[in-house]
Amino acid sequence: MSDRETQLLDEAAQKGPLGRFFIYARLSGPGWLQGAITLGGGSLTGALYLGVIAGFGLMWLQPLAMVCGIIMLSAIAYVTLTTGQRPFHAIQRHLHPLLGWSWLGATVLANMVWIMPQFSLATAAIQQNLLSEKIPQTAIIVVLFLIGMGVNALYQAGGGAAKAFDLIIKIMVGTIVVSFFAVVVALTRSGQLEWSSVFRGFVPDFSLLFKPASGFSDLIERSSSPSWWGKRISSDQRDIIITAFGTAVGINMTFLLPYTLLKKKWGKRHRGLSITDLSVGLFIPFFLATSCVVIASASSFHTRTHDVAPGAGAPLIESLSAAHPTITPNEADRELADMLVKRDANALAITLEPFAGPVISQKIFGIGVLGMALSTIVILMLMNGTAFMEAFSSPHDAPSLETEPARERAIFFLGCALSGISGCLFPLFWNGASKAALAVPTSVIGGSLIPIAYFTFLLMMNSRQILGHERPTGRRRWVWNALMIPATAIATGGSVWVLWGKTQATNWERYFGWGGLLFLGLLFLIGTLGFLRNERRTLP
Repeated sequence: MSDRETQLLDEAAQKGPLGRFFIYARLSGPGWLQGAITLGGGSLTGALYLGVIAGFGLMWLQPLAMVCGIIMLSAIAYVTLTTGQRPFHAIQRHLHPLLGWSWLGATVLANMVWIMPQFSLATAAIQQNLLSEKIPQTAIIVVLFLIGMGVNALYQAGGGAAKAFDLIIKIMVGTIVVSFFAVVVALTRSGQLEWSSVFRGFVPDFSLLFKPASGFSDLIERSSSPSWWGKRISSDQRDIIITAFGTAVGINMTFLLPYTLLKKKWGKRHRGLSITDLSVGLFIPFFLATSCVVIASASSFHTRTHDVAPGAGAPLIESLSAAHPTITPNEADRELADMLVKRDANALAITLEPFAGPVISQKIFGIGVLGMALSTIVILMLMNGTAFMEAFSSPHDAPSLETEPARERAIFFLGCALSGISGCLFPLFWNGASKAALAVPTSVIGGSLIPIAYFTFLLMMNSRQILGHERPTGRRRWVWNALMIPATAIATGGSVWVLWGKTQATNWERYFGWGGLLFLGLLFLIGTLGFLRNERRTLP
């Protein structure tokens, strides 16, 4: 910690809440990395499709998910900064090895899966919004991979290069927010927004978790099979909700934070700073960017078909006919099918045209989308490299390139490269018309894993063996648990909800659903027993 940083922390300790906030904001750092990862293709797609399928009705969902995430990330920061230990090995020692390896394994899986839609989305932004579809997809993929590796080399180089990395990330996040804010300005100036409806959308309406948005009601009633459409839209809505929730704070973000804190050599004195850091670098950019996308999407596409080609919803009609061969689809069926067509970033950029014209609107929006995807590619590769370093290091070795430079560097860049290669392979796994839509199935997988981390750190925050006399007591402990338990319960409920929905499928997805439910149950049981056994060994 530098003398200047020590001086600022001393000064902050003498200030009131507002003065302390502004000093902490100047020292922020790791929170911006979290902001860069969460403002990716999953967040964009989740916000885009929330607006398409529910209008303004689910404006509250992503901010709620982020609040839950920041509560748990703050707990993770508290544990890390209090103990100065790397959480992976602390979990193995004090809870159970299966819990630690599940957290690391789920992080690697999330990195490998989530990076595919980032490459997909960045490719779409370059071809559709910024340059031309004539540019070979392979060339774009290779350049994205090299950028990801190069920027991570800056991060690991330390010194001035690391500061350049931090600046690049902050510029990317700022560009994302400004680009999407321009969309809302355009819609407001053109008179297309009803702000009263927007503000009502921030009031939670939990009925939308179980039934289609009211905008579809009339058409569903007039369709040839109301029950089929009700179930289909509810199922799509469920996947989109878990996408939006799961991409607010993913399990890999819970893995990244402790190691960025330790790399910056933060300690107990930085615990208050870490909470402000998450608010400034994570919550504010996320809230502004995703809210703007939902607003633009809802006002432009909810229950509308003006932007889709006639018959674009034919695959849904085919699914309806396959489920009910004796039914003849009617006009209401076709309208519903067209309304539910997956939009891409190219379609959402149209909302800027009243403000900037068709050419400039595509460029502005393309910059925002590319910034989202590229920053996330960089951080996903960083997280995978960090996870690999931790997996191959002993409990007593620090996961940094300073101890064994050649070996650690090779392991780190192997992890980075494997994640990047996974992203490069997205064309093999997704041939849908909308490249953005790939984020939905991948985010369902990633979102269902988040309870592993939340439950683990809930136990750690209550562990005398891990925190000793630094464990919160009295009123502070009550406040922490009053925040963490609901956040963990919400995340777990969402995961169980989506996994149970998958068990009702008639294809391979039902095995994913049942396997996920059984695995989560096993981890909760083992984690609880390990916690109780180790706490009994600790003197009061």
